[in-house]
Amino acid sequence: MPAASTTLRMLAVSVIASLTVTGCQTFEDAGVAMGRSELVNDLAARLDRALELTYSADYQLPGGQSAAIVQAQDPARSAYTYPGGRLTVTPEAITRCTTTGARPKCTLVAPPTPGSKPTVTLFGEANRQGLVTPPVVVGLLSAAALDPQAVIKQSDTTVAGHHAACVEVQGSPGDFTACVTTEGVLGSFTGSVDGKPMDLALSRYSETVDTRAFDPPAGAGVVDRRPGGS
Repeated sequence: MPAASTTLRMLAVSVIASLTVTGCQTFEDAGVAMGRSELVNDLAARLDRALELTYSADYQLPGGQSAAIVQAQDPARSAYTYPGGRLTVTPEAITRCTTTGARPKCTLVAPPTPGSKPTVTLFGEANRQGLVTPPVVVGLLSAAALDPQAVIKQSDTTVAGHHAACVEVQGSPGDFTACVTTEGVLGSFTGSVDGKPMDLALSRYSETVDTRAFDPPAGAGVVDRRPGGS
């Protein structure tokens, strides 16, 4: 399993594990914590299951912009396309591309060691450009579940023709609404991440992928910074 999938899986597991520790609580507090834990566990498990799927997901962003997540297996690999760039994770490399200039530019670095400690910084640029990634959603849910002042409401909806479970959170980390489809794909997100307003919604989902999504953009200048790279 490539670094991206390992990263997301370990993060989901760590969130679920952390929520099983109730500490010194009253029965009422424990019941509230358990309810929040169940919500987080359900959505985290859905996101986790999706790591083993092959799919393409297109997202609509504000201002007519778009983003996409593409995932394939055997070998497992993933690509995140967002305004101005693309992040690709394969067993061979992490490839970061900028597409704002006349010619796309890509940099290859070594992939994270399988089983290494998860880090959301890998997806930092995608988040800054409006593509909220699953690790960020799981992190926000876990923070809300551990916030005794947070108000969490659950609902159901349909996004791009797919059923999705949603949570609306009001709490100190910030208010947000996140929906996850039955397949485990992020259906929508509205809220603030690191002080930046975010809004995206699934516009198309397919169980097939174009394998060219994992290649650098056509005509891109490529710099290989992997050990032994040129």
